[in-house]
Amino acid sequence: MNIPFLNKLFPSRASPKNSLFGSTYSFFFGGSSSGKSVNETTAMQTTAVYACVRVLAETIASLPLHVYTHTDNGKDKAFDHPLYFMLHDEPNPEMTSFVFRETMVSHLLLWGNAYAQVIRDGRGQVLALYPLLPDRMTVDRDAKGQLFYVYRKDTGSVLLKPEEVLHIPGLGFDGLVGYSPVAMAKNAIGMAIATEEYGAKFFSNGANPGGVLQHPGVVKDPRKIRESWNSVYQGSSNAHRVAVLEEGMTFQSIGIPPDQAQFLETRKYQTEEICRIFRVPPHLVGNLDRATFSNIEHQSISFIDNTIMPWVSRLEQAMKRALLSPDEKKQYLIKFNLNGRLRGDAGSRAQFYQIMRQNGVMSANDIRELEEMNRIPDDEGGSKYLVNGNFVDMAKAGAWADQYDKDPHQEEPDPKREEENT
Repeated sequence: MNIPFLNKLFPSRASPKNSLFGSTYSFFFGGSSSGKSVNETTAMQTTAVYACVRVLAETIASLPLHVYTHTDNGKDKAFDHPLYFMLHDEPNPEMTSFVFRETMVSHLLLWGNAYAQVIRDGRGQVLALYPLLPDRMTVDRDAKGQLFYVYRKDTGSVLLKPEEVLHIPGLGFDGLVGYSPVAMAKNAIGMAIATEEYGAKFFSNGANPGGVLQHPGVVKDPRKIRESWNSVYQGSSNAHRVAVLEEGMTFQSIGIPPDQAQFLETRKYQTEEICRIFRVPPHLVGNLDRATFSNIEHQSISFIDNTIMPWVSRLEQAMKRALLSPDEKKQYLIKFNLNGRLRGDAGSRAQFYQIMRQNGVMSANDIRELEEMNRIPDDEGGSKYLVNGNFVDMAKAGAWADQYDKDPHQEEPDPKREEENT
C-alpha cells in the first residue's frame, strides 16, 4: 500500500543490485603491465586478495561496537540510544551488524569507499542503514559548494543529500573520495593473476612443457599425429604416462621447466606483495615460510595495532560524523572494543591483570568483563579497587623513615590512642 504521507516520513531506500561493470574508477581499473585485466571482480578471484579482504573484513566485523555516553567517571554504554541496537545488533531488518560491517569494509578495501543509505524519520532520527555499491555512486559538489551524492539504479538515478549517506572514504588525495587499493596496485595483482593462470595452463597440458615431435620422413598429415598425441598424453590426468613413439619419431621439449622459471618463487613473492598492499601479515593468509611460534603472537598484536586500528578509527569517526546530531556529538561517542584482541596469551594476560589489580587500576569486575565472564555483585566487592597494604603516602614516607632510624622498635604514633591518654 502506497501512502504519500508515510512515504515522506519514511522514504524508500535505493535498491542496489550487483553489477560487474560501470565502475566509477574505470580509468584506474583495466589492463595491467602483465596483460591481464584487473578490476574488483578479477582481483577477488586471486587467492591472496580474497584472503586479505576476508581477514580484514571479518576481523573488523567481529569486534564489539558500542555507543557510549560521557559521564563524570569516564564513559558508560548508552543502551537507551537508538543507535546502540542498530550498530551493535541490527542496522536494518535484512542484516546483522556483522554482515553490515563486513560488507562495508569489503567495499572499502576493494573500491576505496564505502557507502550506506541512512533512513531517517521526520525528526531526523536514524531508523536503518543499508549498504550501497560504490561503483554506482558519484560524489560531487554543486555551484554553492555543497556535497551531493548520485546513486545509479537500473531504473534511473537517485539524488541523495549528505545527511542521507554514511560515506567512509579510504586513502585519497582530496579528502572527499578514496582511491581503490586494487586499482592503485593493479600491476602487482595482474602479475599474480598471470602466474596463477600460467600454472593452471601448465597442469592442463599434462604437467609438461610444449615440445616437438620429430619424424625422420615426410609427414603427410601432421594434424592427425598432433591430435593423436594430445588425446593420449595431454592433461594432468595423463601426466607421467609412458609414451610410445613409432616410425622412428622422437620428442624434444622446447619449454622452460617451472623450477627454472622460478614459478613457485614468483607466486610466493606476489602473495607477499598483495599482503603488503593491505598490510596483512603473510601468516594470516597461509604463508608460514617466515613464521615461528615466537613471532606469530607479536605479529598478530602488531596487526591489530598497525592495521586494524587505523581502519577502526576511520569507521568510528565517519559514523559519529554522519549518524549523530551536533548536540549528540558532545555527549555520545561510537567506539569499537579492541581489548579482547590485544590481550595476548593466558600467561601475559594473567601477569597484566595481576599488576593492574595490585595497583588499584582495575577491579575484579573490570578484569572479568575483559575475559567475558559474569560480574561479581557490588555488595560482594566485585567493583572495589584494592591496593597493596604496604603502600604509604609519599609525603609521610620520609618522616616515618627518619623516626624509624632513631628508634627501630618504636611504633608509628596512633592519634586516637594519644587522644584517649589526654
